[in-house]
Amino acid sequence: MKVIRIVANIETEKIEAAKCFYQDVLGLELLMDHGWIASYGSREEMCVQVSFASEGGAGTPVPDLSIEVDHVDTAFERMTAAGFPIEYGPVNESWGVRRFYARDPYGKLINIVAYL
Repeated sequence: MKVIRIVANIETEKIEAAKCFYQDVLGLELLMDHGWIASYGSREEMCVQVSFASEGGAGTPVPDLSIEVDHVDTAFERMTAAGFPIEYGPVNESWGVRRFYARDPYGKLINIVAYL
């Protein structure tokens, strides 16, 4: 047996609010929409990973999700232009990543990160 995929599920009555943050700003595809659930992602191969943390690093809170991107500064510009709250960074961390924290439409703390 092997794990094929890990999916984060965020409970909300406002499913349509995800489109701006996850599709329009981050560029994820709408992979499934049944009205009661909408799934955004990428058809490209992704790594399966689940993390357990006591803090988010550098004294920050543990984020609800971490999303790796190819260009953090572009993601940051798009997030701020779309009006999403930035709560940390962008900053180059000592462990070799550049990242920032933003709040999605549901108040979830999202770590947007790229390896240096």
